[in-house]
Amino acid sequence: MSDVTVTLPDGSELSVPEGSSVEDVAYEIGPGLGRDTVAGVVNGDLVDRVHPVADGDRIVIVTDQSDEYLQVLRHSAAHVFAQALQRLHPEAELAIGPPTDEGFYYDVTGVDLDEDDLADVEDEMRDIIAADYDIERVERSREEAFEIYGDNEYKRDILETEAAGEDPVSFYVQDDWQDLCQGPHVESTGEVGAVKLLNVSSSYWRGDEENDTLTRVHGTAFESEADLEQFIEMREEAKERDHRKIGREMDLFTVPDHSPGCVHFHPNGMAIRRELEEYIRDKNDELGYDEVWTPELNKAELWKPTGHYDTFTANGEMFNWEQDDTEYGLKPMNCANHAHIYDTGSHSYRDLPIRLSEFGTCYRNEQSGELSGMLRVRGFTQDDGHAFIRPDQIEEEIKGTLGVIEDIYGDFGLEVIYKLETKGDDAVGSDEIWAEATDALKGALESEGLEYEIEDGEAAFYGPKIAIDARDAINREWTVGTVQLDFNIPQRLDLTYVGEDNAEHHPVMVHRALLGTFERFMGVIIEHFKGNFPTWLAPEQVRVLPISDDNLGYAHRVKNELGGFRVEVDGRDATIGRKIRAAHDDRVPYMLIVGDNEEEAGTVSVRDRFENEGDDVAVDAFRSHLESEVDERTLEPDFLA
Repeated sequence: MSDVTVTLPDGSELSVPEGSSVEDVAYEIGPGLGRDTVAGVVNGDLVDRVHPVADGDRIVIVTDQSDEYLQVLRHSAAHVFAQALQRLHPEAELAIGPPTDEGFYYDVTGVDLDEDDLADVEDEMRDIIAADYDIERVERSREEAFEIYGDNEYKRDILETEAAGEDPVSFYVQDDWQDLCQGPHVESTGEVGAVKLLNVSSSYWRGDEENDTLTRVHGTAFESEADLEQFIEMREEAKERDHRKIGREMDLFTVPDHSPGCVHFHPNGMAIRRELEEYIRDKNDELGYDEVWTPELNKAELWKPTGHYDTFTANGEMFNWEQDDTEYGLKPMNCANHAHIYDTGSHSYRDLPIRLSEFGTCYRNEQSGELSGMLRVRGFTQDDGHAFIRPDQIEEEIKGTLGVIEDIYGDFGLEVIYKLETKGDDAVGSDEIWAEATDALKGALESEGLEYEIEDGEAAFYGPKIAIDARDAINREWTVGTVQLDFNIPQRLDLTYVGEDNAEHHPVMVHRALLGTFERFMGVIIEHFKGNFPTWLAPEQVRVLPISDDNLGYAHRVKNELGGFRVEVDGRDATIGRKIRAAHDDRVPYMLIVGDNEEEAGTVSVRDRFENEGDDVAVDAFRSHLESEVDERTLEPDFLA
């Protein structure tokens, strides 16, 4: 037998006999690692430890100390749930039960379940965990598998699709229960530790609305009860921060039934959006971008040369139709329109970079079941930008963009996580082009001293990218901005510039969105700040509270003296205590209380959202501070700090 060579996480190579498994690789590295191996990551995919390796594979060994271990444990917890459910309800038919970022779910049918039923299933799960059954991988013939799942059309569908051509197929067995599955799993049910069933919802088989409706049970699992309790506390905090809840309380936005997946910005929400737009305009000016506008309606022909048409129509994501024998569509992205603007002129190497920015509204036909407030929408506006540059300008262009991104997320108190997404299965263009583009992004990240993770195979089809994730106040990660390098679209569209050698060359295209989309980013920061926006972003920055109707005229004069800021006067017939509580509930950064003493002295009493108070403050002094706080984009009101 010949050897195959695999690459380890540190970049070193290891030769192992052909036919070796992930576990065999671990034993080659060391017997201790071999004994501790739970699973493996091969070319970015989480696999069972018995998974065979091939020449050139990139291998990560997973132990119970690895980040991936929790995913393996939760996959096993899904099996524990399914076994418990079928113990209590033998008529239940199983579909799929994968792990998720927060836990797991299992889609089932043939049984009526609601949230009141979950406690009994949970108790049965704990009995299975306490029994500590071995979880064994067993191979069965396809014929036997079809017999096992006689009337279960979902498992039979899996056998005919994902497992097509496989013989034998893998099952995982615990006690007297089994499930068709590729794994990986932990060694026994006792390793699952602590479990919690969270809720019941509905789903469609394979996410297709034309298919059967199934019952989806969501749960989570951890190694210890302490970890589970911490998760539940965090989940409750996340509910309090839900942007949909806060959006209603602050009257920021709605997503009405007549516009599914499309956000209506109310005046308060639009105040925040306008601040974000002007903020990004300033950043675009800093980076040397010229703003453009392109229409949402285009002939579908525009997107065919770039490959976007095939990609988006294959997934059913494009809104398109035929009219007068011509196919039209709503743009799913802005880059083809920006390429058109570039192509309307002739360019010399001296003209580059040419940078175009747009607050461009796009549409994608997301599944209705996946829509979620502002975070998952069908209509969205990107703070989009495309730079057309020479190859020798790549590193400086990317470095400049990354530097601005660091500043941006600092202004919002968000931690930036950089993820380098590399070539996937749907990539277009040569391996050489992809390698050059990927190396250029790595070089820019490393020269800026930025740490980054590699996400194998996750890039867009036309080029590698740096995904910008933001970690919020309760440690959740959100994918927001992006920086992508593209050698393919300029070639496909035959975009050119005249080089120093007097010959035509294709520019390199940089796609970048600093915030991502206004909708998603606003959803993120609503939850990050819990609605308590910094003064510069708050839809209402100051509220003037007259103690009595006699002070109402002075309150309006104070408001006028603060012209240029978002100031309201609470002129209701209510006690000052009620007015203060209302302003606090409305998350207003500053309250200015004015009574007879303040009116006589021409001053205000200042109160911030933290209930700090300051008396006899000159209006000019407060205005001066407000200007400074807004200009500096301070994260918290600090007049009384």
